[in-house]
Amino acid sequence: MSENPTTPEAHARPAGDRAAGTAGSASGAPRSASGASVAARRTEPMFPDGTGPAADPAGSHHERRIRSFQPRRSRVSPGQADALRRLWSTWGRDIDGLSRIDLDALFGGLPVVLEIGFGMGEATAQMAAADPDTGILACDVHTPGQGNLLALAERNGLSNIRVANGDAIILLREMLAPASLAGLRVYFPDPWPKKRHHKRRLIQPEFISLVTTRLAPGALVHCATDWEPYAEQMLEVLSAEPTLENLYPSYAPRPDFRPLTKFEGQGLDKGHVVHDLLFRRRAV
Repeated sequence: MSENPTTPEAHARPAGDRAAGTAGSASGAPRSASGASVAARRTEPMFPDGTGPAADPAGSHHERRIRSFQPRRSRVSPGQADALRRLWSTWGRDIDGLSRIDLDALFGGLPVVLEIGFGMGEATAQMAAADPDTGILACDVHTPGQGNLLALAERNGLSNIRVANGDAIILLREMLAPASLAGLRVYFPDPWPKKRHHKRRLIQPEFISLVTTRLAPGALVHCATDWEPYAEQMLEVLSAEPTLENLYPSYAPRPDFRPLTKFEGQGLDKGHVVHDLLFRRRAV
């Protein structure tokens, strides 16, 4: 079984990685002092010396490939930045792919559910508060959301949340032990609606095959989307995985433990139909 759910693709380097040596603008004119200052600020790390999530934690350690996400680090509020600087060393973890995570040590022996893509973290915090006996390893690349979730966890005394920054595939493949997870949650992932972008969707056969190797028997896979064609793909992919069984004949009713998010409410107001899918890892 291949554990690489996507194929390699060339990516443009981020601005901070471009080769130096061109002091002028594209027209050949020298940069103004203010322009150079802005450019310098854009390439400075947002959280230097490990004081917060890294911009590219895996760096060159792992292959470049088609990704299902786009990192977003702009518009971090002062409160979010403060939470990240104060709490990241305790409750945050960069996905560098260099070592295994001891989930028992990280969560004090609690069963752990991996949530991929938590937005601003409100639903994650609600689920953590409602089920303090389950740890949530919340993975995302959205820096404002990471800061917001850490702030919510601190404000509400939620000790069962940890935030992982980076590529969830590297996290699963390189940093989590087999059969170590009690569940997977993927709520409203980017549907990549254009046909040429479907290859970027997270829920693909190779990804689910990788996921199931990290799930303990009986672990629950819960996906939700308001994009009908993606819901159909999710149902097809999950149903085809022999180690999973659908808990319902087709789509599932929304379970009480998944909060109704602001984003979901806006979609419902527009007439969108939300589909939940609940599958269980079969016993070995």
